[in-house]
Amino acid sequence: MNVITDEKKIEEILTRGVEDVFIKEDLRRKLSSGKQLRIKLGIDPTSPYIHLGRAVTLLKLKAFQDLGHHLVLIIGDFTAKIGDPSDKLEKRPMLSDEQISINLKKYLEQIALVLDIKNVEVRYNSEWLRGMSIPEIGQLLECFTVQQMTKRRNFKKRLDAGEDVFMVEFMYPALQGYDSVAVKADVEIGGFDQLFNLKAGRTVQKRYGQQEQDIMVLAMLEGTDGRKMSSSWGNIISVIDVPDEMFGKIMSLKDELITKYFLLTTNVGIGEIRKIEESLKEGKNPMLLKKKLAKELVSFYHGEKKAKEAEENFINTFQKKEIPEEMEEIKVKVGELLSEVLVKNKILSSKSEWRRLVLEKAVHDLIKKENISDVNLKISKNLTLKIGKKRFVKVLIK
Repeated sequence: MNVITDEKKIEEILTRGVEDVFIKEDLRRKLSSGKQLRIKLGIDPTSPYIHLGRAVTLLKLKAFQDLGHHLVLIIGDFTAKIGDPSDKLEKRPMLSDEQISINLKKYLEQIALVLDIKNVEVRYNSEWLRGMSIPEIGQLLECFTVQQMTKRRNFKKRLDAGEDVFMVEFMYPALQGYDSVAVKADVEIGGFDQLFNLKAGRTVQKRYGQQEQDIMVLAMLEGTDGRKMSSSWGNIISVIDVPDEMFGKIMSLKDELITKYFLLTTNVGIGEIRKIEESLKEGKNPMLLKKKLAKELVSFYHGEKKAKEAEENFINTFQKKEIPEEMEEIKVKVGELLSEVLVKNKILSSKSEWRRLVLEKAVHDLIKKENISDVNLKISKNLTLKIGKKRFVKVLIK
């Protein structure tokens, strides 16, 4: 496949949604050379869903793919067992083989919504990590010192607070770094929270006699509650959310995220995004621009027909006053029982009333447009509920 060296396209790859490139001029030279590069992205299957935050890196991969470069997608089925400590102030739970297998079932199917998956080299890092001997692991860990690890921001915060940091967490950057050795990566991309791990790849490659990869870190995407999008916080917009749900979630975003979402999650041109930014400053109704964003994203993942239907459903439900614009909001934690939350906040008088309403099909999820049928439903995401004929409530993840 011929490699495209168009300067404008290279400049957009190097700048759009990019926080940093190390080393930028080296990567620019390589992209301009016409040589096909091996572009690496690693994803741990810690959840069954690919959300828009993860799709940011997939879209950047697609941009490299469109220029004719070779993509290497590493599924971290081995590293997921340890858990990436990046940007975490507590240890991630270690996943079992069964949990990882469940999470992987529709992974590539979701990734294929963005990438031309037939032309991607898909690897699983258990291929080379599972069979490592103790001496080989020892050689790998010699790439780093304890002092280097304890200076890492999130580790330092935990240690300063007197909290535990486990030895196995120190291993993670080394193992991810070895992935770059195994696939001979020229470039690795990841979210800004991955900067330490990506630099570790350079360190490990140098130790094993390979040319050090260039690294590109991308801006982090906020979720529906304004925090970094994360499956563990339940604030995600999944690429396989049904059209109505995806449309509704995007319409609920904070106005200040509109431009960022256009930049990171769509293929809308930079020139048009600048116009959108200017129109917001000039006082254009943010709802109109969120509708445009929602249609763009639903079209990308579900097609134009579904996007048009989702927009019509949103207008009929929300803008034609079928539900109130203002309603009570309840802040909850992921995993709480919906019945207990509603009773505790005096929306309902008792769990018996909840059970009766559910059995009568009188509790309606307005985002999914379906009745709630599980009396023991645990909260995993934001909900907008119609209870009976006149009660409306938003249940929001803290």
